[in-house]
Amino acid sequence: MSNCRIWSILSCCLLLFLCYPCIDAYKNYTVGDELGWYDQLEVSDVDYQKWADGKNFSLGDFLIFHTDKNHSVVQTYNATTFKICDADQDMNTTEWSASDPEYSKDAVTVYVPLLKEGSTYFFSNFYDGEQCLNGQKFAINVTHGEGLPDSLKDPAPDAPAPASPDDIPATDMPNFDHPIDDNSTSTDPVKPVAGSGNMNLAGFSFGIFAVVFGALGFFG
Repeated sequence: MSNCRIWSILSCCLLLFLCYPCIDAYKNYTVGDELGWYDQLEVSDVDYQKWADGKNFSLGDFLIFHTDKNHSVVQTYNATTFKICDADQDMNTTEWSASDPEYSKDAVTVYVPLLKEGSTYFFSNFYDGEQCLNGQKFAINVTHGEGLPDSLKDPAPDAPAPASPDDIPATDMPNFDHPIDDNSTSTDPVKPVAGSGNMNLAGFSFGIFAVVFGALGFFG
């Protein structure tokens, strides 16, 4: 077997090995990318459903909303609530931002972890749903992926927990092992939680070397 053929095989295996973390990692998604999280009356170019379509959202990923105090971030699993743009009729919604609008351009960043598989809906509930009706909404499907990291799983029954997202200090919101920072692009891979995927990595590595030595033995 020629040296050129050997190096070709080794190079391909090395490339697969280096790409493995990208496959296994959790991700941050910056909603709307550089346009941020606003209604169409303020930013006419936004189309959040178009932004979301085609992306692969999984448990443990984070959505990052760059907005201001005059727009809210509401999450629901109820399609009807989403359709009518009214969170007041559904006690199972989560308001990740302030509960009342404040006409201010002060920048606000809201971090939302994806904690449940299936259809998930986001919209702004301010001004009786007017912002939602003007395009500030989108729906996604969350798959299992690697599953929730330990840092996002429910705490033990006797462990204290905040009563609502409003009780979590702003500085603590992103501190779930990821996102690492809020400057990531819409699909930046985030380093997995320590120990996550180690067994898969070992098996993956063994498979690579098995292919290499098998190829060398076959062609040698």
